[in-house]
Amino acid sequence: MTQIAVYPGTFDPITNGHTDLIERATRRFDEVLVAIHRSGSKQPAFTWEERIELAREVLAEIPAVRVEGFEGLLVDFMRSHGAGVILRGLRAVSDFEYEFQLASMNRQLAPEIETLFMTPDEHYAYVSSSLVREIAGLGGDVTSFVHKKVVAAFNKRLR
Repeated sequence: MTQIAVYPGTFDPITNGHTDLIERATRRFDEVLVAIHRSGSKQPAFTWEERIELAREVLAEIPAVRVEGFEGLLVDFMRSHGAGVILRGLRAVSDFEYEFQLASMNRQLAPEIETLFMTPDEHYAYVSSSLVREIAGLGGDVTSFVHKKVVAAFNKRLR
C-alpha cells in the first residue's frame, strides 16, 4: 500500500524551508503531494496558477513529489487522493497553537487521517512566505530564502 503525505498550504511563495521539509518527507513517504490551496481569504503576491507552476518548477528535481492545486476542505482532497497523512511544518512555538487547532479540527472531520509535524532545518527556521513577500516588495534581496525561479518571478512581478 502506497503511503501518501499531503503538504498543504498557500505557498505564496514556496520557500527553501518548504523545499527542505518536502525533501526530508520523501524519505518517509512513498509520495509527497504538495497541495496548494486557492485561499480566497488571503491576498497573495502570486496567482493560484503561478504558485502551482512555481512549486512545480522548484520541486521538479525531487523524486516522489507531485504538486496540485485544490479548493475546499483539505480532508476531502486527501480522501480523493487516498492520502492518510497531513504534513505540517512548525518553525517556532508561535506556530504550535494554530497548527494544533487545525490538526484537532481535521481529526474531528476525518479521524482516519493523521497530522505529522516536522521542523525545518535550523537554517530556515525563521523563513516564512509572508516575510519573503515583504522583503521582496520593499526591494530587498530574497535569494537566500527562495529558489532562483522564485527570485526571477518576483523580479518580473515587481518591474
